[in-house]
Amino acid sequence: MLVYLLFMVPPMLLALWAQARVKSSFAMAHGVRAASGLSGAETAAMVLEASGVSGVRIEESHGFLSDHYDPRHRVVRLSPQVYHGRSVAAAGIAAHEVGHAIQHAQHYLPLKLRNGVVPLAGIGSNAGIMLIFVGMLLGGVAGAAAGMPFWIMIAGIGLFSTVVLFQLINLPVEFDASARARRLLVNAGLVAEGQQAAAMNRVLSAAAMTYVAATVGAIATLLYYVFVIMSAQNSSRN
Repeated sequence: MLVYLLFMVPPMLLALWAQARVKSSFAMAHGVRAASGLSGAETAAMVLEASGVSGVRIEESHGFLSDHYDPRHRVVRLSPQVYHGRSVAAAGIAAHEVGHAIQHAQHYLPLKLRNGVVPLAGIGSNAGIMLIFVGMLLGGVAGAAAGMPFWIMIAGIGLFSTVVLFQLINLPVEFDASARARRLLVNAGLVAEGQQAAAMNRVLSAAAMTYVAATVGAIATLLYYVFVIMSAQNSSRN
């Protein structure tokens, strides 16, 4: 139990801190009106047009900060706070999601890799953990380092590794989308340099930390289960 806590508590605390930072930075930036006076939906449409990207719909989604880009249907979905908001926070988040649509239109390689890994990671996140536990149950923690139980656990590790791969590929995708958002909004004069840009940057930087936290959490989980297998192997030799 102590080992589990050592591996899992730090990433969990990092994730909680990142989420709290997103909410606090969004709350502060939501009170700063964007220079354009446009809503998030209008900002998204303008950035898409300025970037020469067509065929992308903009829709309102449900839930707090549920913003995302759906590459399968080419839809930018914005939460109510962002869709209707006229703050620099709404503009930044809307432009970030549009950044993904631009990546898609420009065949941005990391995005293509991420989209290719998504199905594997979806399977690996559940099946990987399940196989690891099946291996532990079949062989027992002390005896799982030999025979079929061991290889079942190794297969589980392999499957769960796709989750780590997805998170690692996702980082440059998200960082690039935020960089595009900053550049496009400031260059177009939709967000003024100075206080407005600084408030927007705090929101985008806080959002980026949630992806870093997710990556750290996935790596920590993988390392924990590798540690379990190695401990089982050492126990079986003694």
